[in-house]
Amino acid sequence: MSGSCGGTRMAFYVLENNLEAVARHMLIFSLALEEPEKMGLQERSETFLEVWGNALLRPQVAAFVRAQADRLARLVPEPHRLAEQLPWLSLSALKFRERDALEAVFRFWAGGEKGPEVFPMSRLWDSRLRHYLGSRYDARRGVSDWDLHMKLHDRGARVIHTREFRRWRDTGVAFELRDSSAYHVPNRTLASGRLLSHHGERVAARGYWGDVATGPFVAFGIEADDESLLRTSNGQPVKTASEITQHNVTELFREVAAWGRPTANHGTPEQVHGEGPGTAPSPEFTVHFLPLGSAQTLHHKSCYEGRFQLLYVACGMVHLLSPDLGACVAPGGHLIVELARYLVDLRQEQLQGFSARVGELARAAGFTPQNQDRPSETFARFYKSGDSACLRSHAAVQSTTPPPGALVPPSVQPATPPPDALVPPLEARNPPPEGLTQPSEGKTPPSERLKLPSESRASLSEVQAPSGFLCAVACESLGHTWILK
Repeated sequence: MSGSCGGTRMAFYVLENNLEAVARHMLIFSLALEEPEKMGLQERSETFLEVWGNALLRPQVAAFVRAQADRLARLVPEPHRLAEQLPWLSLSALKFRERDALEAVFRFWAGGEKGPEVFPMSRLWDSRLRHYLGSRYDARRGVSDWDLHMKLHDRGARVIHTREFRRWRDTGVAFELRDSSAYHVPNRTLASGRLLSHHGERVAARGYWGDVATGPFVAFGIEADDESLLRTSNGQPVKTASEITQHNVTELFREVAAWGRPTANHGTPEQVHGEGPGTAPSPEFTVHFLPLGSAQTLHHKSCYEGRFQLLYVACGMVHLLSPDLGACVAPGGHLIVELARYLVDLRQEQLQGFSARVGELARAAGFTPQNQDRPSETFARFYKSGDSACLRSHAAVQSTTPPPGALVPPSVQPATPPPDALVPPLEARNPPPEGLTQPSEGKTPPSERLKLPSESRASLSEVQAPSGFLCAVACESLGHTWILK
């Protein structure tokens, strides 16, 4: 992120489509902002990699998750204590039932339901992989190699090593920082809920419906500022994606620690550290979590209209991009949309169709494509010109937002039940017992443009994690623009 606000605080507004993802954000932020005296930089980086990218954890990392989850479960229902101990976090926009469900998620992570049988991750992972591969399951090693070499490598992720990708596909462990036998505790933060139909009745079930196709390596592990990490020898990368990921995450956490450290320019010690005991230092940013499904109603509130300088939309939330959402971005603001480049089940023509549709939606929302010498295949970048506001009503008439299935893979369609249906206890069921199937009502058929290759029996909703991500950045001074790099 680049820009200068001359000491002005930044506000990040995050919209997800399920509360488990909100809980993971809170856990990861609390880890990233942990005091150096309590957890060193290397330990913090390794803990992040395991919680974020591994299906199985080491016992000490699992103990950290339980402790943090117990702490967050106690803070969520008490706004005053939450503001004192986590001043960077705001849940004030969430509905009461969403906060109750969020507390229940943390209680489950904290071990309110004892025993690995409550969330048997290894069995759930294998079951999901079987469902995704279908008849190709017995040839899963060959399928894994094909997806890696013929798809991910061809799309720029050449540093991902065959061995680490196979290990992740088989076990869900992407980052093996210690001996393989040390990873045996289920990562409960990857659990999510769904409403399933059982004998004509809807029941809530907990399981794993996340990614088993692409892997977490593409997020931090295929690019680096240090060119030596990308060096090759005899045509093969010297470093693996796991090693590059660990380096990048460590440097990121180092910058976060330096950025958040109080300095003389940030006020007096009393202003920085607070007047009372136990008060956390005042951060330079605040993360606000918005209610689920509120993207199309934000513009109705004057506090959001024309406020944001940057809008980031993940590929799983593209269907929310509309003139109403565009009205929340200030003139001169920027829009960044993640493209579907690394979804291995999409062919090249499908990727091109997705990118074209993103451009159509962005223009209908009042944005103009940025001129780039070398357009990115990973992100589409736009800006909002000063006269976009007067064109909004015309764009709303000319272009309506089609249903999610017509824009993006079915994975972006909400797969999580309403918050009040996610309160534990929920029985882990994956695959569902005999006669237990997902309800068919309310489904939007996927677009022909984004139909999966015929050789895959699973839909992308069975490949991608049931979550999306939409983030808007606001700066107290509207005279500055923040650009995500």
